[in-house]
Amino acid sequence: MDVSERFAELVARPESEIPLDEGAFLIAAHARAALDVGRECARLDDFAAGLADAGVAGFDGLAGALFAGPAPFLGNTVDYGDPANSYLDAVLDRHLGIPITLSVLMIETGRRLGVPVVGVGMPGHFLARSGSDPSSFCDPFAGGVLLDAEGCAARFAEVTGGRTAFDPAFLQPVGPRAILARMLANLEQTFLQRERRHAVWAAQLELSIPGLAASRRRALAMLLGTLGRHTEAARELDALATSGHPAGGPELHRLANDLRSRSN
Repeated sequence: MDVSERFAELVARPESEIPLDEGAFLIAAHARAALDVGRECARLDDFAAGLADAGVAGFDGLAGALFAGPAPFLGNTVDYGDPANSYLDAVLDRHLGIPITLSVLMIETGRRLGVPVVGVGMPGHFLARSGSDPSSFCDPFAGGVLLDAEGCAARFAEVTGGRTAFDPAFLQPVGPRAILARMLANLEQTFLQRERRHAVWAAQLELSIPGLAASRRRALAMLLGTLGRHTEAARELDALATSGHPAGGPELHRLANDLRSRSN
């Protein structure tokens, strides 16, 4: 089973059975062919064991150890769009990442330590939240600063420039599928600016995730079309057309036929 098939098999499981760490490393394996996913998971085991030996415990203690300790994991403010920021193995190597990968690190390290941590898919800025105290949040990208709900709202206003009203629903936890989909969406945007050809595999992986909104599947199909994968894009649009997409079957079939004509 190749890494794409393994990823598709993994995200097809019930949400509670999806190993987030393995999913994140499988994404990285698409860009780093020599990556040994099992070995990387074991590296996380060893890393967490070291923190346990050092007496790290609790949500606050974990945040401090990861993001404000002697060898902190930092938000990459110099080159936010570096694809390596989205590869969990590179985050472990470089101690640099973006909000979502740093949060994944906290979630998966916490799981190994018995410290429940969940991801919070706040638009524009991913956060981590205590799994046992819904009022306690962490911003791994900002040095692991601890926040309450008001602090999260202030952070949202900061990253959006105050152009969008804050909705408390933004602070609801999200599961592994949503986290992996967002990691891939970040990579797609990065690749479109830097290495367009790699956006193909990121879009293909995202399309393998069950439960994507129909509007997102349509956008990904159109993206594949712009990247020259006309037959794949047409096939996805045809599937959407028969699934009751609100855009309407005839319109989606028309777009699919147009894409097929470009491949002839």
